[in-house]
Amino acid sequence: MQPQAESWFAARTSSVTDWSRDRLLERKGATSVTVVLPALDEEPTVGRIVASIRASLGEGVPESRRLVDELVVVDSGSTDRTAEVARAAGARVVAREDVLPDLPVVPGKGEAMWRALAATAGDVVVFVDADLQSFTPSYVTGLLGPLLTEPEVQLVKAVYERPLVEGSTVVSAGGGRVTELVARPLLNLLWPELAGLVQPLAGEYAARRSLLESLPFPCGYGVELALLVDTYEAHGLDAIAQVDLGVRVHRHHDERRLGRMSAEILRTALDRLARRGDLAGIAGVGTTLTQFDRDSHGFTTRTHDVAALERPPMASLLVDRAR
Repeated sequence: MQPQAESWFAARTSSVTDWSRDRLLERKGATSVTVVLPALDEEPTVGRIVASIRASLGEGVPESRRLVDELVVVDSGSTDRTAEVARAAGARVVAREDVLPDLPVVPGKGEAMWRALAATAGDVVVFVDADLQSFTPSYVTGLLGPLLTEPEVQLVKAVYERPLVEGSTVVSAGGGRVTELVARPLLNLLWPELAGLVQPLAGEYAARRSLLESLPFPCGYGVELALLVDTYEAHGLDAIAQVDLGVRVHRHHDERRLGRMSAEILRTALDRLARRGDLAGIAGVGTTLTQFDRDSHGFTTRTHDVAALERPPMASLLVDRAR
């Protein structure tokens, strides 16, 4: 790790145990906090996460002890009972197509997150994946810590161990395959100052609304890499912090889904290189990914579009509409 990344790691890495509720309540003041759960077919887990946040940090505690002012689930077209379960647990549920309804919806996590900015109002926004099986309210308090206590910090990423759980088999640190095989090598080679980020693709992170509204959002799985790189390039390394939340257990994807995620992340990185003038001919980069299935007759192919659409910064969109 280069010296700048090493010194950043030492200065900007903390533990969830460093951020007590009392300490955060002392520093919160008038700052409002929104928690957003982007959700697609997460009926088995979303209700427990919502209920836990609400009971420990939100409306379930006296106002003087409340850290979370707004709790929103953005439903990305679920076909199960995700919306019903989340609403019953106490969340405000927003369908993605009901936010900025004149803009046609495209699939993707980044799309739901971007629309969430137009549906919420908190000064600080905490994103939590809705498929977590290991969630505790300390995930939220940990991510809020640096933002409520250090004015220069704009974005806080989660750090955790990610075991791979398949039935009764648990492989310690076996999760995060796209992180280790794609994202971290990309950052080490192209943005070496960010090499100290343990989990650059973490789905749990928090940021100031002013930052989020100033950045473009890739509509697909490239959104985490994009927000990280764009924050660094706009505000510098000290605007980023990371907090160790312990262990994260969630639903894992198969290799084909991981391949499509990897392609979107690579595309996002190439787009950013092109914008700063470090890569010529970006228009010639492919826009599809072909994958192979094998059966008794040989190989068959499946071709998928690689999500390339990015939504503009929310602040510029709202200014244009006001005009």
